[in-house]
Amino acid sequence: MSGHTKKAAITGFPVDQSRSPLVHGYWLKKHGLEGEYGRVPVPPETATAFYKDFAASGLIGANVTVPHKEVAAAACAHLDDAAKAMGAANTLWLDESGALCGANTDGLGFLGNLDQLAPGWDTACGTAVVLGAGGAARAIIWALLSRGFTTVHIVNRTFEKAKSLEDQFGSGTKAHAWDKLGTLLGEADLLVNTTALGMTGKAPLEIDLDTLPVSALVTDIVYAPLETGLLKQATKRGNKTVDGLGMLLHQAVPGFKRWFGVRPEVDKELRELVLADLGVTP
Repeated sequence: MSGHTKKAAITGFPVDQSRSPLVHGYWLKKHGLEGEYGRVPVPPETATAFYKDFAASGLIGANVTVPHKEVAAAACAHLDDAAKAMGAANTLWLDESGALCGANTDGLGFLGNLDQLAPGWDTACGTAVVLGAGGAARAIIWALLSRGFTTVHIVNRTFEKAKSLEDQFGSGTKAHAWDKLGTLLGEADLLVNTTALGMTGKAPLEIDLDTLPVSALVTDIVYAPLETGLLKQATKRGNKTVDGLGMLLHQAVPGFKRWFGVRPEVDKELRELVLADLGVTP
């Protein structure tokens, strides 16, 4: 590689588990581009200094994973609307003046996944039920509101966390305790699990879908296993389902386009490559 090779990386701590190099490496090879995408661990005690002086890293841009998304956003001179709303950035780049810019593409990844695998899913843009109140829930609520959903119910076992998201997003959102879920499902056009429940090694998501309309779309951000217990239950009763792997892949698209100048596609070969690396059986 020449000294002018464009270099980007996943940053955070730790980063050993990240599949981002696999994804971006696939796209670089597919498009025949001279570029590199690697891993740069950033210990928490050095994170503020690293992102404030990002230009010194030698990278043209980066992805940011936990626990540094908020620190990275604070270091940016410019943020997109999603990053501003969430106070967190997962995609960074330097503009022509050398200023650090940030975006949050998690919500776009969520939308891109549903657009690809369930075309027309947002035609009604009615009522969504979101399980969980963490960072992923925040990104998905923002995405649903930006797409025009009129009501987003936020259901969490700790009501106060759900209420904090309602307070943040305001009109169109409503916080609920877990015991209200059965009633809320009866009016849902979309059900989204943003919790880790149902993930390999975690407790199962114990939920009764009896009141959920068969016309509702069900999706889970968990992708290991690819078909979670929630998706199995929904499929069995006739609901359309979408797995969570595509969110991981689609959130990477805007960064690659900005760094390397080509908008990549999330294709079947990429999905199979990542699934194989995860040891997940389709």
